[in-house]
Amino acid sequence: MEQTTSTSTTSPAFAAVRAQSGANMKQFADLFKKENSCTRRVVTALPEGQSEFRPHPSSKTAREVASIFSLGNGGIAAALTNNWQWPPQSPPTPATYADVVAAFDATTLAVEQALANTPNSRLLETVPFFTGPKQMADVRVIDILWFMLHDSIHHRGQLSVYVRMTGGKVPSIYGPSGDEPWV
Repeated sequence: MEQTTSTSTTSPAFAAVRAQSGANMKQFADLFKKENSCTRRVVTALPEGQSEFRPHPSSKTAREVASIFSLGNGGIAAALTNNWQWPPQSPPTPATYADVVAAFDATTLAVEQALANTPNSRLLETVPFFTGPKQMADVRVIDILWFMLHDSIHHRGQLSVYVRMTGGKVPSIYGPSGDEPWV
């Protein structure tokens, strides 16, 4: 005899999944707030006039690296609000570093609003995303959120090196830095 799985929204199993989604939303929202605040400190630590710095001819400029944070935040907001497009229609890199910071602040607000207004059930829905070279699949929204946040953390580390190389003061990220000691 073949077993079937109940998809009833009143089943105890579904209630457990829904409760876990709420915990996942809160966990993500809390960590996004902390990590995004840290990222903003790194973005604003780049010395004035250094936005076009690049450590190697094949590297992105500091302005281009810093603009990646807004793309990630925009992706998070889009995934949460069911406005996801893949491949994305990315806006051009802002022309000035002040515009990069303004875009970062605007997309941060968009994520905060989306987190406050999105039902927990959205986290279990799927969107198309790459899963390997030239491979696409449906990926849960919660997994997209974590991917985007982790990508932002990765690029924050990259930008912190640019800050150091341009004579800026690197803020504390996960502990003290040479420029921001804790003791």
